[in-house]
Amino acid sequence: MKKISLLLTLSFVTVFAFAQKTADNTLSQKEKAQGFSLLFNGKDLNGWRSALKQTPPEKGWEVVDGQLHVLDSAHGGKSGDLFTVKQFKSFELVFDFKLTEGANSGVKYFVTESPGATRSGVGLEFQLLDDDRHADAKMGTEGNRTLGSLYDLIPSDKRESKSRKNIGEWNTAKIVVTPQNLVQHWLNGYKVVEYERGAGIFKVLVAHSKFAKIPNYGMGEQGPFLLQDHGNSVFFKNIKVRELK
Repeated sequence: MKKISLLLTLSFVTVFAFAQKTADNTLSQKEKAQGFSLLFNGKDLNGWRSALKQTPPEKGWEVVDGQLHVLDSAHGGKSGDLFTVKQFKSFELVFDFKLTEGANSGVKYFVTESPGATRSGVGLEFQLLDDDRHADAKMGTEGNRTLGSLYDLIPSDKRESKSRKNIGEWNTAKIVVTPQNLVQHWLNGYKVVEYERGAGIFKVLVAHSKFAKIPNYGMGEQGPFLLQDHGNSVFFKNIKVRELK
């Protein structure tokens, strides 16, 4: 009888935990209390836009089954990056992403736009990449173009093997920027990058990167977030942010 009672109790706990799991593209009560808001509603591109516009691209991006999907170039991709309408200064950005084989993309922050770049923007980038199948992983310096890295500046710390999942599986990423400009990249619960925006070492890294000739690179007071269209199929969901003060 005790064994049956224990099994029933465990089953109840399991069912209760499952029931309590927050649905995709919604906020838990805890997240609401912490000040998070959704950037993607799981239904459409409301709150998102194309470069230099206030409306989303007409093609290249789609919302299917609660997932934001950038299409590969063979199926209508390369129409341009996707920007948030809102701009952010100091924040905690959380998002889930899923790569396909050989995919390359990224999430940029402190993004700036110029009339000469009609489909994209320039900003600090949380690199999203299939390290095993995309040539970019072997370019740059010391792996600073691999998954989770601050693109072309700081390599992602891969010592924690659990920070990397198989292609086709969902990953959870987090970018934190404090009011003091301390920046962190997190991948599946592991901190993989940390730096101080604007510090001396940051300036040195920029000076030796592909962004060396871009004035004030990554140092804007605020900017939108950007999901990169690199011509490869990549999926996003559960995109949420809270501002830090």
